[in-house]
Amino acid sequence: PKLAPVIPAKPNISFDDFAGMDIRTGTILTAEKVAKTKKLLKLTIDTGIDQRTVVSGIAEHYEPEAIIGQQVSILVNLEPREIKGIMSQGMILMAENAEGKLCFVAPTGDMPNGSVIR
Repeated sequence: PKLAPVIPAKPNISFDDFAGMDIRTGTILTAEKVAKTKKLLKLTIDTGIDQRTVVSGIAEHYEPEAIIGQQVSILVNLEPREIKGIMSQGMILMAENAEGKLCFVAPTGDMPNGSVIR
């Protein structure tokens, strides 16, 4: 059977735009719900470069205590942004299926924090 073509969800970007993203491996050290929100978790992540705070909209999918120690892929050079009074210093990468289920994008092998994802 012939598969239907995959339509990109967003417009194409240049290789230079992609190459400008610094994506690294990191590990979640702490996770807590953000007060007065349903979707947000405040994470502390060891990026191999530093420890930083990331606010992520994954609270409806994961309990905070269940993700401590989880290795993740993190965009470390995203401009910091204040979310609900918390300065978020990056973004973790998640895969989402057609039903809206989220899954961490993480190395399957033993990779130290700070390893560059290409």
